[in-house]
Amino acid sequence: MSEKLTIPEDIQEAWTNRKGAIVFTTVSKDAIPNSIYATCVSLFEENSIIVANNYFDKTIKNINSDSKGVILFITNEDKAYQLKGSIEYYTKGKVFEDMKKWNPERLPGHGAAVLKVEEIFSGAEKLV
Repeated sequence: MSEKLTIPEDIQEAWTNRKGAIVFTTVSKDAIPNSIYATCVSLFEENSIIVANNYFDKTIKNINSDSKGVILFITNEDKAYQLKGSIEYYTKGKVFEDMKKWNPERLPGHGAAVLKVEEIFSGAEKLV
């Protein structure tokens, strides 16, 4: 795993100005990718993105098999970004409690998947 990375301010601003759902991709132990749309997401501590587990199925299986992940989002200006890194999963503690604060009460919020950002791309260009 790469050393801890802080997401640059311009990418944090792009995250704040994203439109619609993000795409969260994980990979099975058999190298089969799985992508989901997610709207219950949040920047966490300037180096991670939390995705609330409201209805994960294949995604949680992939996370439990040590999958790496990718978050793809598009800004209101139609610029796309990919955030790539390792995934940690929490069902208690600081990260889980943070997710419970912003995840809608009507949704289950079983856990919090955290993508620890290690690389950032815009199109084919590696930014970090």
